[in-house]
Amino acid sequence: MKDWSPEKLLPDHIKKFEAYIPSKPDAELMKLYGCSRIHRLNNNENALGPPPAAQEVLRDFSPENAAIYPSGDAFYLRCKLAEKFGMSPEQFLVGNGANEVISFVIKAFCEQGDNIITADKTFAVYEWVAQFSGFEARLVPLKDYAFDDQGMLAQTDERTKILFICNPNNPTGTYWNRDKLCNFLDKTVGRWVVVVDEAYCEFVDKEDFPHGMALIAQYPNLVVFRTFSKMYGLAGLRIGYLAGSREVVDVVRRTCVVYSVNTLAQQAALAALDDDGHILRTRKMVKEGKEYLRAELTRLGLPLIMGEGNYVMIKLPMSDTLAYRKLMKKGVMVRTMTGFRFPNHIRVTISGMEAMKDFVEALAEILPGRRASRIATLRPAGAQSR
Repeated sequence: MKDWSPEKLLPDHIKKFEAYIPSKPDAELMKLYGCSRIHRLNNNENALGPPPAAQEVLRDFSPENAAIYPSGDAFYLRCKLAEKFGMSPEQFLVGNGANEVISFVIKAFCEQGDNIITADKTFAVYEWVAQFSGFEARLVPLKDYAFDDQGMLAQTDERTKILFICNPNNPTGTYWNRDKLCNFLDKTVGRWVVVVDEAYCEFVDKEDFPHGMALIAQYPNLVVFRTFSKMYGLAGLRIGYLAGSREVVDVVRRTCVVYSVNTLAQQAALAALDDDGHILRTRKMVKEGKEYLRAELTRLGLPLIMGEGNYVMIKLPMSDTLAYRKLMKKGVMVRTMTGFRFPNHIRVTISGMEAMKDFVEALAEILPGRRASRIATLRPAGAQSR
């Protein structure tokens, strides 16, 4: 039938959405922008890659294993997580990246007419999954670049099911300390599910930072998300997990898609968990990168938001999308932040010093008005451009 269109079958809430278009592969981007290499500073990937033990797993993976289905519930990985955190394996669910476990929780608890609550400037997938599932996402403005606990509580009603907190927050790097998180949980226990997304927790070494795993026994409504994509450098394998009380996890398990996490991802994650040295090496790289960027961006006169995590946000005197295109021509990929509701900002992943120096030089060259004087402050006398 020539006049048939799938649009006629779409629910109203899906009609409001536009598809998310990922960036092209690096090889295609290099051809498009005419550059010979790309510093990937857009997705908060770990420039050190996976821990050595996980790298060994990747090198030794037998092709014959590709023909065999993986453990449907990541059995050995859940046992290892339970051992690491002093919990039961039944308190963990593993998913194909953190995005999938977000979907598990929302599908488990929400029905038509329900709502979830989160911040307006945070990881957008909480909002997206709720809305394209047909549920309302209530967005509370940040307060001093941090989640507003009182503002979130004020938005709750009888149809609220889940409150999502990103701790530390992506993209601002702010976090709730232990007292603030516990005070919030005290007010929510027995009323709503509270998800604390700790995707970047391994980057934080502050004494007052609350690791959610240690609070699950005290708060049965608490669900903690973590990922192997960031600190552990396994983003290409797509593996994340959630933890909570046995009662909550048993409910979420009903919506869990089994066999969604491949064998290689499970084995690499299992090996990565034991490497605390990798965490220390990564923190050292991030600390050095932040110190360098803080000095250079201040010299360039650019406001920055630098908290925890392996990223920094920078406010530009120009369009972030224009800056993206100009930086790409110089082989530097950043994240534009208009989609995060931070217009004219970019987010930059903290990486090795070569990438950080190339980024600062490229940024100085594209900023309007003061190109020559800025490059002079960045390059010693007699140094040549790359």
